[in-house]
Amino acid sequence: MLPETPAKGLIFDMDGTIVDNMRYHDDAWEVWYRKHGLPFERATFSARTAGMAISDIIGPHFPGVDAAELDRLAEEKEELYRETYGPLVKPLAGLIDLLDRAREYAVPMAVGTAAAPPNIALILDTLSLRQRFATIVSPSQGFPGKPHPDMFLAAAERMAVKPADCIVFEDAPNGVEAARRAGMRAVAVLTMLPAEAFAAFDNVIASVDDYAALDGNPALRFA
Repeated sequence: MLPETPAKGLIFDMDGTIVDNMRYHDDAWEVWYRKHGLPFERATFSARTAGMAISDIIGPHFPGVDAAELDRLAEEKEELYRETYGPLVKPLAGLIDLLDRAREYAVPMAVGTAAAPPNIALILDTLSLRQRFATIVSPSQGFPGKPHPDMFLAAAERMAVKPADCIVFEDAPNGVEAARRAGMRAVAVLTMLPAEAFAAFDNVIASVDDYAALDGNPALRFA
């Protein structure tokens, strides 16, 4: 698959990709870690964990804790995040234009995110975007988090599009690696990390600050 081959399906991560919100997640994580007496390395945390299922992030800190208690601990953090970011939700620049263009050409779109269902609702329903997507895939449906490719492969299957014909939009190395394992091209969205963080990935066809920078990209012309 050549980098410029027009995509037949689009898959979007959500946090840091549809919206620029990762700093608010970091704020919530910092409060949560301190509350539980755990060290927090803010400079590296998001790059290491973004895209992972939240149970995989907190589980190692609480060995032997059952699933119900892990869910309660996870919800503590998510409530902190929603309280702070909820009033500030807005789409990344150029996103709506890209979604409109894909819809014009009948290119199906999906979301593949590690976010919990209430967080998905916060973003997609606040922005009235849920109906734009053919499917939404997340660990709450039983899929492992990134860098496992399962969510992206499921999204492609549900859209009836071959993985090689999909482009994934991601802000984190775990997500780009998941796309690579799925056999998909990726666009690195630089809301969290610089382009250098994605230089080693041979499936990245563009690194952009927002979607407006993708105007004219041949893979997104859809014709």
